[in-house]
Amino acid sequence: MVKPSYEEFRKQRLEENKKRMEDLNLTKLAHSLKPASPKPSPMKPPRTPRKNTELVPVRRSSRIVNNPAPVYKEVAVEFLERHRRVYYKRRDLSNRVYASDEARANAIERAEELQSGLEEGFPSFVKPMLQSHTTGGFWLGLPVPFCRKNLPKRDETVCLVDEDGEEYDTVYLAQKNGLSGGWRGFALAHKLVDGDALVFQLVKRTQFKVVV
Repeated sequence: MVKPSYEEFRKQRLEENKKRMEDLNLTKLAHSLKPASPKPSPMKPPRTPRKNTELVPVRRSSRIVNNPAPVYKEVAVEFLERHRRVYYKRRDLSNRVYASDEARANAIERAEELQSGLEEGFPSFVKPMLQSHTTGGFWLGLPVPFCRKNLPKRDETVCLVDEDGEEYDTVYLAQKNGLSGGWRGFALAHKLVDGDALVFQLVKRTQFKVVV
């Protein structure tokens, strides 16, 4: 008997293997496991450079929709500059009058003479004027012992009556023992300056008669 050649033997083995695979349904399974061809990824559109945008208020009125947007930066700078000049404005000190020691002593002496001639029964005191009482600040501190003994224990309105009978309401601050609001009007009306001496006589609970 003639032996089959190598090619015949090889073909026979292939046929046998193919038949076995068909019997086991492995042919379809092998085709299903073949990698599918990858789908091409879609191309992304090129990015456009981002423009710098400026935030402006939304214009809701149709009348001004075509008007240019206002520039608030210049307005703010102008506002700050204007108010900075106001806040740092220096006070004019050229009209201040400073009394000499001799003039101050003479004024106090005359005021004490007037005080000695006042009607008895009403407490009084002499108050020399300083810059802080007149053009320098318009605050008048009163003698502490006099305030504690004769004036109210809380803030009240105190009336000042001058030699002509004109009345000036002031605010008496009990904790600070002095006159605040209203004293400025009295000082300006009587042109008080540093070195003047006033006589205060308490004629009522919250009323002074003042002699300049």
